[in-house]
Amino acid sequence: MVHVTIEYMIMIPLLILQIFLFPLTASWLMTTWIDSRRNLALQDVASHLSSTIQQLYFSLNHATMQSGRATYSPGMPPFIEDIFYTATAQLRPTAAASPNSSNVLDVKLALVGTTNTVTATVILGPNVSWQSSVFQSNSTKAAVTAQKFGNGTIALRFES
Repeated sequence: MVHVTIEYMIMIPLLILQIFLFPLTASWLMTTWIDSRRNLALQDVASHLSSTIQQLYFSLNHATMQSGRATYSPGMPPFIEDIFYTATAQLRPTAAASPNSSNVLDVKLALVGTTNTVTATVILGPNVSWQSSVFQSNSTKAAVTAQKFGNGTIALRFES
C-alpha cells in the first residue's frame, strides 16, 4: 500500500501541471502561427504594392511619356483576416548620394490593431519625389498616383 501512495504523490502534481501546461503551450503555438500567417500575407501585399509603385514610376519615366498624371488601383485585398491595413512610405537616397544616384522608397505596411508590420523597398531613379500620404486598404479610393512634370520629375503618392 505504501507504494501506491508514493505513486499518487508523484503523479498527481504532474497531472495538475499538465492541465495548465498543455493549454498554455497550445495557445502560445497558435498565437505564433497566426502572427506568422498574417506577416506572410502582409508581406505578399507589400511586395505587390511596391512592385506597382515601381512599374508606375518606370512607365512615366520613359522618354516618350509627356507630362501628365496616372492613377492606378492595384487591386489588392481590402482585408487580411478581416482586418484592414495601412501603408506609408518614405523616400531616402542610396548610400552613394551623388546627384544622379537612385533613391530608395521604403514602403511600410501595418495591420491595424495588431503588432504585424512589414517593410518592402523599391529602387527608383533620381528624378522621383514622394508626397507624404497614407494608403488605407478598406478605402474604395485606394490607389497609387504618379504625376510627371515638365522638368522630368515624377511625384508619387498614395490615394485613399
